[in-house]
This record gives sequence, structure tokens and C-alpha cells, in this order.
Amino acid sequence: MAEVDGEFTAFVNERGAALLRVAYALAGNQHAAEDLLQNALAKAYARWPRIRGDAEPYVKRILYHDQVSGWRRRARRPEVPLAELPERAATGEDDSDLRLLLRDALRALPPRQRAVLTLRYLEDLSVEQTAALLGCRTGTVASQSAKALAKLRQLVPGLDERTSRAEVTR
Repeated sequence: MAEVDGEFTAFVNERGAALLRVAYALAGNQHAAEDLLQNALAKAYARWPRIRGDAEPYVKRILYHDQVSGWRRRARRPEVPLAELPERAATGEDDSDLRLLLRDALRALPPRQRAVLTLRYLEDLSVEQTAALLGCRTGTVASQSAKALAKLRQLVPGLDERTSRAEVTR
């Protein structure tokens, strides 16, 4: 048992920060991300002796499933208030204003759409891999991704122009 504890502790110490970033992208805030990750790690610990190979994909799958299951269980999601967005975005070299706008816009998305965007663009998974992880069809991933991106463009005016400009300057 001490060997299992040591392996698990080493895994958490090594990959905990990366897993917390994924959980934050899914949950939308630090406290919910910490709770989501803690629950996922508790589930992984219970099955640790049976996990073969790299445990990170296994824990990430728990994160994605727990996040999606959480919104399914709730009869109603609380409304997420958003500040009124400025008509014109600031045009500075610093992209922190864009990051803040995107963070708020991501929080406004339903959890399933947020999960799809996290898997597709943060984790850089294919449509097929995302569908397999979420337990849905590839068409669902594509439609949820399209809806989420359309909503982001609606919530963050000029997003396409600003991101293409940022890619050119990098």
C-alpha cells in the first residue's frame, strides 16, 4: 500500500498543476476547478492499482465526465452575469484585455460547450478523440464547437481580427 501511495503522490506532484489548468478551463473558476480536480484524484486513487501506463489521460477523462455530469444533474444553472462589453476593444500590444474578455465569455458558455472547446483547442484533440472522451458522436462535437465559437464571437466583438493580428506579430 505504501508503494501505491508513493506512486500516486509522485503523479500528483508531477502533473497536478497541468491537471488544475485543465480543470480551470472546464470549471471557469479556481474554487470549482480545485473541487473538480480533487474529486477526480479521489476517484483515480481508488482505482490506482488497476491503472496501467500513463494515468494522466485517465484522470482527464474523469475531469471531463464529472464536469459534464455536473451540469446534467442540475435542473437549472445559475445565470452568469457579465459586464457590458465595450463597443471598441483596446488596441494595445498587451493581450491581457482579450484574455479577460475571453475568460468571461468562456464562463458564459454551457459546460458541455466549454468542455468541447477545452478538449479541441487547449488539449489539441481531434473531433474523434473529443467525441470518444465525452461519450458522444463526432457530429455533436462539431455542432457544439461551432455553437461555442459563434457565441464567443458574439460576446467578444472583433475576436477574429484581434487573434489573427496577434498571430502575425508572434
